[in-house]
Amino acid sequence: MKIIINNSSMVPIYEQLVEQIKGMIVRGELESDTALPSVRILSKELKVSALTVKKAYDALEEAGLVKTIHGKGTFVTEANRNLMHEEQIKEVENLLEDALRRGRLYGLTPEELRAIFEILLEK
Repeated sequence: MKIIINNSSMVPIYEQLVEQIKGMIVRGELESDTALPSVRILSKELKVSALTVKKAYDALEEAGLVKTIHGKGTFVTEANRNLMHEEQIKEVENLLEDALRRGRLYGLTPEELRAIFEILLEK
């Protein structure tokens, strides 16, 4: 599992872990019933506190993406396709909102923004 921690980011490390693991699950890189590294192993690999990894795993479990079986480990749950699709839609909406905000900042008209969107849809 390839996880990159940005220590200079303003985003807490556990949130970086959650987002990257969630992304791997949503993209299908981590399939159902796949075991995640143990808290101890991942914390050693990433050189972060075991409590940080545990907090991330707890957040993923609360979101329904993983389940922890005492004495066995933490596993990716059977993916809820609707939930995953909603997450993907939400991510695209956020990206489009950012693009629209920037376009308005640059003084683009709604017609210009629509034209750009239409051109990009045709690619």
